[in-house]
Formats: sequence, C-alpha cells, structure tokens
Amino acid sequence: MERTKFMTSHTSTIDDVPTRSFARSERMFSNAQQLMPGGVSSPVRAFRSVGGTPRFIAHGQGASITDVDGNSYIDYVLSWGPLILGHAHPAVVAAIVEQTRRGTTFGAPSELESELAALITHTMPAIEMVRFVSSGTEAAMSAIRLARAATGRSKVVKFAGCYHGHADAFLVQAGSGVATLGLPDSPGVSANVVADTLTAPFNDANAVEALCASQQVAAVVVEPVAGNMGLVLPQPGFLQALRDICTRTGTLLIFDEVMTGFRVALGGAQELYGIQPDLTCLGKVIGGGLPAAAYGGRREFMMRVAPAGPVYQAGTLSGNPLAMAAGITTLREISKPGVFAGLGRMTSALTSALERHATLADIPLVTSAVGSMWGFFFAPEPIHNFAEAKAHVNSVHFGAFFHAMLNAGVSLAPSAFESAFVSTMHDDQTLAATDHAMGQAIQVVREVSR
Repeated sequence: MERTKFMTSHTSTIDDVPTRSFARSERMFSNAQQLMPGGVSSPVRAFRSVGGTPRFIAHGQGASITDVDGNSYIDYVLSWGPLILGHAHPAVVAAIVEQTRRGTTFGAPSELESELAALITHTMPAIEMVRFVSSGTEAAMSAIRLARAATGRSKVVKFAGCYHGHADAFLVQAGSGVATLGLPDSPGVSANVVADTLTAPFNDANAVEALCASQQVAAVVVEPVAGNMGLVLPQPGFLQALRDICTRTGTLLIFDEVMTGFRVALGGAQELYGIQPDLTCLGKVIGGGLPAAAYGGRREFMMRVAPAGPVYQAGTLSGNPLAMAAGITTLREISKPGVFAGLGRMTSALTSALERHATLADIPLVTSAVGSMWGFFFAPEPIHNFAEAKAHVNSVHFGAFFHAMLNAGVSLAPSAFESAFVSTMHDDQTLAATDHAMGQAIQVVREVSR
C-alpha cells in the first residue's frame, strides 16, 4: 500500500487518511493466541488497553517499521527504547554480522565484554565496575541482592508506578504493563516475598525519610525519570534528597537506568541531574537492540559479587558477544558530538506540536520531554506520581488518539502508562508527518469527547 503523503497543517481532518488494511496481522494474531498466552511474548503488546489487533511487524528501517500487510509507520516505540540509532542502523548491523561469522555465543570470556564495560565506566560517573546480564529484570534483582548483602539489611524502598522488572519482590505497585492491564500486582507472588518491599509516592522525599528512619532499609531503588507510569519527571531537589537520606541512614541508593541510561543524556540521569547513586541498573540501549543489561557501581560493592566475593549471580548468555558488539557500536555512535542536542530538539518539537494541536482543539493535555524521551497525558495539569497518573489518565481519549495516529502512519506504545522515544533517524520529514498526524488525531479525540 502506498504510504499517505503528509502536509504540515493543523486544520486538517481525518478524511484524507485511508483506513489501512491489516488482515494478515489479524490472522497472525488469531493463530498466535492459540500458541502463546494472549498471543504475545510481553503483555502490553496485545493492545488490551486500547482495543483492536496488534500489528505484526515484518521489518524496520531507520525511523520506520512496516507491518506484514505492507503498512509503514513512523516508530516512536523503538522496541521500547533500545533503538536510539533507529532500526537496522548500518554500523550496528555490520558489527552483528561480523561477530556472527566468528561465533554467536561462547559461554566464556571475550574481549568485547571488557570493551563495553570500559565504555560504560568511562561514561557513567557513578559506575566503577559492571556485571553483564541479559535483562533489566536480572539487573534489578541482582542489584537488590547485592545491596542486602552489603548492608546486612532486608527492606527495600521502591516507588509506586516505577517498574523494575517482573521479579517477585518488585511486583508491588509496579506501573507499566500491570497498570495497563488493570491487574492486581500479580497472583503467584507470595506475601512473604514482598513483605520486605516498602513503597512511597514518586517525588515524595518525606515519605522516604520516614521509611528509612523507622525501618532497616538496605536500598532505595528509583527510576530517576519515571518512564513506566507515563513519562514523569523528578521534581527539583527530589533526587538530591534521596541521595542525602541514603547517605545519612547508611542505605544504598540504586538508580534503575534501564530506560534512562544513554537516553536522557550520554551519561544517563546521574549525569543530567548530577547525582551519584551507589548502584546502577542498565539495559535497553547498551545492547544496541539485542538482549543485554548490566548492574554496576562502586568497586567496594561490586567486588562482593561472585567469583570475587560471596554474592552469587550467574547467567549462561550474560555478556553474549553479539549483544556486546551491538552495544559497543551503539555507544560509540551516540558519543559523537551533537547527537543528544539533536535528539533533544526533536522531542521538544514533538511535544510543542502536540500541545499546539490540543490547545487549538480545547483538549486538556500536558506533555513532558527529557533527552530522547517524551510523553503526554490527557490531563488538565502536570502529573507528579502514580496516583495522579491513574486518577487523570483518560483511557477513552488515549485509545482514540492512539488508533488515529496508527491509522495515520505513526506508531506509539499501546498504553497511556508508557513513554515514547526518538532516534537519530527521526528528522524534519518525520516531524512534519507526525505533526500532521497529531492534528488529525486530536480532532478524533475532540469528536469522542463531545
């Protein structure tokens, strides 16, 4: 199907955008539901909160993806964040192909691990040593184990709406897919496992102060920019207050930068906000589109990890050479001058365009952007925590907007509780097309709000 040609205009309607056919996606989804729970390998992909059929993707290139029915979309999901260089970046593809010829996995050390570790420790100010794992969930659960061993304490403070993977101890007010599906945090998680997990509202340092004063807390773990309750920014002074509380109480501060690492700034949120956590969790971008994650921090803590110390953690595919090669290439590319300035200009332009269309249509909407991340809520005022996000999320407006954007050739996450991303491949042309699609989609929201 020929792709719709967009013009930049905020007065257009949806009439000039043909409805796209996705018959093959429908057939594939029907078949997949007989083979996999919900037909997907991760819950939010199933479109449960927005309705309709998920698009099955055939290939991606640059800033775009194409589904099995031949429909192309400007992609702001970017595999939920990893693809900061866009789809099938030539340098990343070349690195993966070259390494594939040498071997895909060894179960033994390779120099690639040390090379990527050196890039991370050079870039992230608070990381002196790292341990590679295969997923953000592994990184977070390993960091907590290390914090408990280092402090001799058992309690952990997390924030409502912050997501740190699906390990049992973290499925307490976890945001993201749990919030999207409207499920209890999870059947199968015993009360004993989560008894040591304490929760506080995001952006509420006083609540953390009270918990750390009254409990033996091993760690405070936080997404420094919350990306799993929608995009919610830390209020001025909040992260510094957490650092001060943890220092004063002998508690370890863990930044979960699986999403923000190499996304909000080259050195992550810790560089952007000038805060040094004790431990950091990384993922997504460091794998360059392949499964890779890591946890790291001060040498005195990391030397407790086996085999250097007694805190056990292992993984057959940890440090996989394909992922290491993709990650090395990605970090080198985004380290080039001007990359993050360009990404920041793009997110600012996108949110400004969306605000303009919403204002013209008299639709309540707030946006946020930091680095290469952006987001929005159909809400009358800024969102500061998970309770506010849940109270103000308008699922009808979001669902209408999501489907109108998809029909106009723009792919967003199928959940109001997720963030959007840009890549180095998004440019003025994709911005103009997205601007036009936003104008059409806001008119659809206006119609359903009457």
